[in-house]
Amino acid sequence: MSLLEFSFLLSICCGIEIFAVPGPMVLSLRGWNWQVRSGNGSVVLETVAVPGCVHTALVNQQVIQDPYYRFNDLTYRWISLDNWTYSRPFKLPADISKLQKVNLVCEGIDTVSKIFINNVTVGRTDNMFTKYIFDITDVIKSDNFLEIRFSSAVSYAAGESGAHTAYPVPPECPPSVQKGECHVNFIRKEQCSFSWDWGPSFPTQGIWKDIRIEAYDVLHLDYLSFTPKYVASTRHWNLKIVPIFDVIGSEPVAGQATITIPELHAQQTYDLKLQLGKCSPELLFNISSDVTVETWWPSGHGNQSGYNLTITFIFEGGYHIKKLAKVYFRTVELVQEPIMGSPGLSFYFRINSLPIFIKGSNWIPADSFQDRVTSDVLRRLLQSAVEANMNALRVWGGGVYEQDEFYDICDELGIMVWQDFMFACALYPTDPSFLESVRAEVTHQVRRLRSHPSIILWSGNNENEAALAKGWFPVPSTPKEVYFQDYVTLYVKNIRDVVLSEDQSRPFLISSPTNGAETVSEGWVANDPYDNHYGDTHFYSYSEDCWDWKNFPKTRFASEYGFQSWPSFSTLRQISAPEDWSYKSNFSLHRQHHDSGNDEMLHQAGLHFKLPPNQDSLESFRATIYLTQVMQAQCVKTQTEFYRRSQSEIVNGQGHTMGALYWQLNDIWQAPSWASLEYGGKWKMLHYFAQKFFAPLVPVAFEEEDTLYIYGVSDLHTDYKIAVAVKLYQWSSLEPVCIHVTEPCTVKAGSAVPIYKELIPDLLKRCGNCTRQSCVVSFYFTAKDQLYEPANYYFLSSLKDTEGLQTPQLNATVSQQGELYAIALQTTAVAPYVWLDVGDIPGRFSDNGFLMTERTKVVIFFPWKPTSTSLLTAALHVTSLMDIY
Repeated sequence: MSLLEFSFLLSICCGIEIFAVPGPMVLSLRGWNWQVRSGNGSVVLETVAVPGCVHTALVNQQVIQDPYYRFNDLTYRWISLDNWTYSRPFKLPADISKLQKVNLVCEGIDTVSKIFINNVTVGRTDNMFTKYIFDITDVIKSDNFLEIRFSSAVSYAAGESGAHTAYPVPPECPPSVQKGECHVNFIRKEQCSFSWDWGPSFPTQGIWKDIRIEAYDVLHLDYLSFTPKYVASTRHWNLKIVPIFDVIGSEPVAGQATITIPELHAQQTYDLKLQLGKCSPELLFNISSDVTVETWWPSGHGNQSGYNLTITFIFEGGYHIKKLAKVYFRTVELVQEPIMGSPGLSFYFRINSLPIFIKGSNWIPADSFQDRVTSDVLRRLLQSAVEANMNALRVWGGGVYEQDEFYDICDELGIMVWQDFMFACALYPTDPSFLESVRAEVTHQVRRLRSHPSIILWSGNNENEAALAKGWFPVPSTPKEVYFQDYVTLYVKNIRDVVLSEDQSRPFLISSPTNGAETVSEGWVANDPYDNHYGDTHFYSYSEDCWDWKNFPKTRFASEYGFQSWPSFSTLRQISAPEDWSYKSNFSLHRQHHDSGNDEMLHQAGLHFKLPPNQDSLESFRATIYLTQVMQAQCVKTQTEFYRRSQSEIVNGQGHTMGALYWQLNDIWQAPSWASLEYGGKWKMLHYFAQKFFAPLVPVAFEEEDTLYIYGVSDLHTDYKIAVAVKLYQWSSLEPVCIHVTEPCTVKAGSAVPIYKELIPDLLKRCGNCTRQSCVVSFYFTAKDQLYEPANYYFLSSLKDTEGLQTPQLNATVSQQGELYAIALQTTAVAPYVWLDVGDIPGRFSDNGFLMTERTKVVIFFPWKPTSTSLLTAALHVTSLMDIY
């Protein structure tokens, strides 16, 4: 095969068509033909996969067990402390010498390495998040040998910290309960890989993204991005298209670019003259105002419309590049303006000029080992978010900038992304080499991601403004001003400056939580970053009663809040042994990385539920797992409903809440955490609750001064005239004691309005024999005898104080309906928190964790892999609250 044929075929696979002689050559170095060896050569692994890491290579070669099994995070600590080498031979066509430049392109090296080709040093790396390009023109031959010699990230971070002698940069180490490694803030690596309060310590080494050889003449297209803008004065759209070329040779290169969007009947041609070096012409592509442009909308608010664009570059000498892309049109604004009747400023997003209530969760890395995060894993987790009526996720700043496919799926599904930069819960050094590395990181990531309509915000860090303002890390020997200066240097003079130079199409915040515009006016670090009159807030409290909404801040935007629970027994069973199956076992204590977390869950659950006896038994362990999920779901439900009903009101100067992102969506391993999706994607009870409390039209109830209020909350674009039906049930009967249907009232689009109010003593008196302990309130929207899902409920007392609650007989029958399965349930009594579980069979239910007040109910099971009626019937286990007492 000739060089021309080779380059043409490879370029087609990469999505770029190239027609020229001589043309660029792309040689992928991915695959299984790598060798990995330990520092002293005692461990040598042949046929190792790239992308990958040392841990998964050792698993694949059966040298170690699953790192997540039992206590293996400690057992395998030696892997991260060693220095590993990846190596492989590769051949290049003989006529490679005809091309002017040959590069080694590394999309992701994790993290500290020296790179050798044919025993010649060609580059060094120290940043997991940066794309490295090394010129290897003068060292390659026909037969070559590539070595990447890694240094332990743990040792490197300790060395960098030790070399920083001017003043300490805290924290030095994570809390001991996390069983982690120290000085992670001194290395540009996934911060949580040194441990976190929901995750293990696995500081990986490896090649975690694509690696390839690129050889070319004349020029190379490094980046290509598309930024939409709506011009209100002329009522038309344009696209700013920025190609970034590496131009080589001895003189500038002239050519043309032709851009076409057939569906919009738009085509334009531009003359280009590219100067030597990195060249980035800006091409403004105008769309006629006579053409209707379909905009991209968040999930629940419209379609995720996009258009196929073709851009063709033709340069002198017959050099062609043709690129196909999907482009989207949408606007985003972060509105911070005065609010009538309230001090401070608003804080909400407008998408395409429409105020949007942000509802969703926070995303953490889906695995400690990124090569295990497959397309199927990403799609399942993101699809589950949309199926729970979420429209947004915050990519948290202690993980990784996610792979391209993550953002592609978010574009497709309409998931808005609040994108943190990867700095979290720490102060950071600001020496020149560190800042240079950060600037390269931020530049690359913004250029890589700015075309995605799903990304609506860049945020500088997670909680570092709060850490600085509130003195999380006391360092009495050093003036506080030094840390303030470092903070401004890193996040304002470097990260912010890079972002604003690369992308002004979406807002930038310095931190989260932050007071936004007020933080800027206070010199970039607010006196109180948790001020409810500005910006976003994070809030956690595990001692106060989560059923009491008065304990929650009435904030403008809640970007973090939550409660822990344990994952299901079927998930834990995969990585544990029988001696681990009790709540107070060494395993349970080891797996809990949040200080006092196991006790806090029992405390919160014990406020309203009877705790299972004898917590050393397997039966009690399973019951306690169930109860922690009940507690988590009920707590987050109460808090989220408080935020949703606060969007249209100001009380004592606080309110107009326009966002609720609970902590957290997904898990990184099988352990207690704040997640609503377990490792592997199984839905916890919280996720089923989220499907309801994030519904586009939902009634929510709360109590104040012995009065029951019901609000109607709507994310819809049209007003709805509806009534609310309020039912009281005695715990001892499936027949309602009384039913009251209000007069219809209008719930305006995008608002929360009160629709029902009654003194609870009057309600109980009107319904005859009810007391707070003997009855429960159920309510739902209705119009013209049509029931609007979801229904909701309100408990008038703690469930441990109920009177008449019986242990129901719950029977279930499974039947197949096409590719789905119907589960017909029957109960003999009112049953709170009915929970269906099918063990290891992957899938989700249409409803789960519900209050069953009717004799029968049909639930649909959506399998994620083929199954059968017999398998589901054998695996199905149905639990309700009284079954665990």
